[in-house]
Amino acid sequence: MLGRMESAQVPVTLGEILSQPEIWRHCLSELDRTRMLGGILEQTDSRAEWMFVGCGSSFYLAEAAAASWTLLTNQPARALPASEVLLFPDLAVGAARNTQVVVISRSGQTSEAVRAAHLLSRHYRFPTLGITCSAETPLEKACDRTVRLLAADEKSTVMTRSFSSMLMALQSLASEKSRREEFSSALRRMSDHFAGSIDGLANRVEEFVAEHAFSDYVFLGQGPCYAVAREASLKVTEMSCSYGQAFHTLEFRHGPKAIVSPRTCLAFFLSEGGLLAESEVLAEMHELGGVTMAICNHADDDIRRTSDFVFELGFDGPELAALAPFIVPAQLLGCFTGVKKNLNPDEPKNLSRVVILD
Repeated sequence: MLGRMESAQVPVTLGEILSQPEIWRHCLSELDRTRMLGGILEQTDSRAEWMFVGCGSSFYLAEAAAASWTLLTNQPARALPASEVLLFPDLAVGAARNTQVVVISRSGQTSEAVRAAHLLSRHYRFPTLGITCSAETPLEKACDRTVRLLAADEKSTVMTRSFSSMLMALQSLASEKSRREEFSSALRRMSDHFAGSIDGLANRVEEFVAEHAFSDYVFLGQGPCYAVAREASLKVTEMSCSYGQAFHTLEFRHGPKAIVSPRTCLAFFLSEGGLLAESEVLAEMHELGGVTMAICNHADDDIRRTSDFVFELGFDGPELAALAPFIVPAQLLGCFTGVKKNLNPDEPKNLSRVVILD
């Protein structure tokens, strides 16, 4: 596997990406064993709206979690960057009432996230739930309750398995809230299903990167897949110092498609509900000369004909259960592109693992 790399060149980040199915299974089992989610829901049962807050990848995670929460529970939910809460609290919080706040931070130390938790808890009197991959952190002290996913933490700077694992934990919470046991079961089945294909996917992405040189990377998604597209763009930007952008798929027609050329990589996160309309945009961008990637659960002949790279999950389960594995091709794309450019994906330029402000 990964024969193009010398063993000394294999980034720690790559191992963390490939470990995700195992880590998902571990985290889901721990949540079951501790029955933590049920206890959280007992204390938050009266909350009518949920607000998910984070920074960087954790904000895109918040967007995916909010979309999942609304679709699974039929309750209103929204996502905010912690900076908006701090700088424009009246605009961000507005007339919110009876709101449950979830603050997301892998390290539990991110200054803006911790400060937002303090503000929302102490000034606005909202109950707060932290979710992190570390123990005994400032975030835990700032929140009423905290979910720790210690196995999902990473050594590398870039969030990969922590992003997907925390997303699945929040989806599990939504599933328990809605008493949809079949969805929790689907997350476990998906972890087992994906474990058998992740190594092959890594080899294919490595080959794809070796065969192409791109000036621009575009990531496109609708509905809950839009948050995944935003995170995908960030992964490629962080690990390979490449220019990445994310758009709603159909919005890309309205001006941004001017950049499409044979040096443009366009990754489509294809939803099931919007598949026909999104596939038409895929075909159009392929016709314009862009190099297209399709990330989907099931690919038909039209998708295969108009895509230069296809990742087909092939999972027999609900669409939302595919959000976590959908991000993996982009994580691999960023990692292998960084290595190709003689960069170190473990320690991206200008970045630190935690943003702590004075």
